[in-house]
Formats: sequence, C-alpha cells, structure tokens
Amino acid sequence: MSKSADVFIIGAGITGLACAMASGRRVFESLDQPGGICSSYYVRPGDGRRLHQPPDDDEVYRFELGGGHWIHSGDPVVLHLINSLAPLKQYRRIASIYFSKHDHYVPYPIQNHLAHLGKDLAARALAEMMSAPRGHPPTMADWLEQSFGKTLTELFFAPFHELYTAGLWTRIGPQDAYKSPVDMSAAIRGAFETTAPAGYNTTFAYPRHGLNHLIQRMQEQCQIGYGKHVTHIDTRRKEISFADGVVVGFRSLISTVPLNQIMTMTGLPVDDEPDPWTSVLVLNIGAQRGERCPNDHWLYIPDSGCGFHRVGFYSNVDVSFLPRSARQDSSKVGIYVERAYPGGSRPDDSEIHDYSQAVVKKLQEWQYIGDTEVVDATWIDVAYTWSWPGSHWKAEALRVLGEHDIHQVGRYGRWGASQSIAESMRDGLMVGGAARLL
Repeated sequence: MSKSADVFIIGAGITGLACAMASGRRVFESLDQPGGICSSYYVRPGDGRRLHQPPDDDEVYRFELGGGHWIHSGDPVVLHLINSLAPLKQYRRIASIYFSKHDHYVPYPIQNHLAHLGKDLAARALAEMMSAPRGHPPTMADWLEQSFGKTLTELFFAPFHELYTAGLWTRIGPQDAYKSPVDMSAAIRGAFETTAPAGYNTTFAYPRHGLNHLIQRMQEQCQIGYGKHVTHIDTRRKEISFADGVVVGFRSLISTVPLNQIMTMTGLPVDDEPDPWTSVLVLNIGAQRGERCPNDHWLYIPDSGCGFHRVGFYSNVDVSFLPRSARQDSSKVGIYVERAYPGGSRPDDSEIHDYSQAVVKKLQEWQYIGDTEVVDATWIDVAYTWSWPGSHWKAEALRVLGEHDIHQVGRYGRWGASQSIAESMRDGLMVGGAARLL
C-alpha cells in the first residue's frame, strides 16, 4: 500500500461535498464539475451548448441535470447551514395529477381530493379504502391496492407506477409510503370538501441564486480532484485505480457511488441477487409559454402516451429559471420531463431524438408550450433504487464493503429510498464528522 494512504471520499455530489466539508478529507470526482445530479447548467435560446456559469447578460435558461431538485423537510440545523451558504426562498407546493385522456386535473395527493372524481367514483374509492384488509403486503402493487383500493389503483396508481418504476412495481417490495400518505380522516373530508395540503413536500425551499450557488459555496471548502474516474478498487492491496492511469493507496474510503457500481468496482462477491434500479431520461425544455400551460410546480401523469410520468415547471417555481428578458411577462416557460427505464437499459441517440420530438409534440398538443428554444436531454443512470421482497443484498453488500474499510453514505451509496437535499447533506456531515477520527 502506498505511503500516501489516507482516508478519501469518492463522489462530489451533495453528500460527498458535505462529507468533505465536515472531515477535511480529499474528494475524487469523475466529472469536471461538482454537484452530481443536483448540478445546474445554463443554455442560451437557440444554442445547444451547456454553460457551467450564467453569462453576464443572464439571457439563458437555467436547468438541472436531474430535473427539479427542491429542498424539502430536513433537520433545522442543516437547513440553517444551507441558508447561511446560499440564502433560500420558501414556496408552497402546487401539484396535481393530470389525466390527459380526459383533460382533467386532480390536486395531489389524489386520495385526499376524491371530490374531484365525481360522487359515484369518490364513494366507491372511499368505501374500498375504509374496508381494505390490513397486513404485510409483499410487493408495491399489493401495498398500493391494500392502501387505496382497487378503484384508485386502476385509475391512477397502477398506470403511474408502471411508468415511474419502468414496470417493476408488481415485483419490488413496498417503498415510498411517505409520498402517498394514507389518512382516512383527510380522505373522508376530501370526498366532500377542500382539504389541507398533505405529504412530505407541502412546502419547500430553493436557493435564491440557483442550486449551483449552494454547490459552489460548498466546493470552496473542499479539496476536490476532478476528472478522477474510478475504474477499479483493489480491496486486498487497498488501492484505487483511475481511468487516467493513476493509482492511489487508501486506508479507508467513504463512497457516495451507487451501491451496485461500487460492488462492480471492487469485485466483492455477494450471494444474493442485486436489487434493481431504474434510470431516468430528463428532457429539459425552454419554450414559448402555451395558452393552457398550468400554474403547477409539477404534474404526475399516468397516461402521457409518450412514456413520461412527470412534467415539472421550473419557471412556475421561480422566474429566475428563465432568460432575464422573459421574467416580467411570463412569455416563456422552463420545463423538465422525466421518463424511467429499467436499470441497465439505455436508449441510443436516435431513440432519444425521436422521443424528444414526441414529447415536444405532446406538450404542444396540450398547449403547454409553443415554439421551443432549447431541448436538452440528460441521462441519469441510477435514478431510483428499489429492493426485491425479502432481499438481503443491500445489507450484505454494505457489510462486505465495511469489512474492507469502504463505507457507503448517501441516498445511492446506501441504496435507500428517495431523500431530500437536506437529508443528503445531513448524512454527509455526520459521516464526515466521524471521518475526522479515522
């Protein structure tokens, strides 16, 4: 092992940056910019080039690599830290389910707004929710029907989750219960009258000057080696091999790399079948605002016809996502569109091109947009992580890695359910504090 062996961090996303801030340890990042999927970038209308910084005239759309990333929930101390680094603006969520075949909007979450479905359907759905058997459902599909009944499952949850999980929902274990809270008192009220917002993100925050401002403030306090793509980790010799040919010895590693990828890098064996994941193609669009463009921050769509399951509106959250000249009259709109794919599959360039054209056509048919100025696609390889029912793969993989002084942290590193930026920062700060003692 090299005499320079030390404790290193792999990955300069939100978690890795927080870990580096708290520990003072060096970070290796495969890209030439920090932030991971939470990175912002800028594109001029009519110009496909991505800019890492906004130009002086600010005549650009601001997008994010992984679609809209809003700061919701989180430890108050961590939120205070974020605000001290990059002052935040607060927002109240506006979100709906859009049934495009019927051109009908229902406020999110659907189970708390049954009055929008008509009396007969609302009564049937409510009766099913109240009489549903309780137990320990093995799959997400079982959990959804047990929680919301057959009517709501067939109407929304089944077609939406077919898209959202890229077809895995009937085979993976239950997950994301916090996203669809089951509250019978709220459901009953919502069958007859307007109810209060519910869920994990009823309010959220976002840096006044963009997410990149937060990332930049964090990186200023870190030692980061960019362009350091890890190709192999030799757990016996305790060496990291990089694509540029450099080999570095380590004493201990803190990794934010997705768990499936770190297992490939190390070659460590685990008997259980690896848990699945889904990838997401994010289509960022800057366009003229259409006559029927909604005011929602995002929409859940079970029947898009193009395969996408969510449309978000950056500029409905804040006009700072638009070119400076369009911020007063709301003549333009910044949008992100998400489509999930089974992990390990990826469309080629021609498929992405055809899909992009189909999405633009669909949004124009819905009159959400007019002429487009920017259409830019980003591939997120590990976007959502899932588990097979009864799987021990995650626990066993984390145990085996720990035995070789490789410690996983963060949403993807620990193969956890979705979490907020604030929670990712908390994990990084906590592990980074402990890393000072390694």
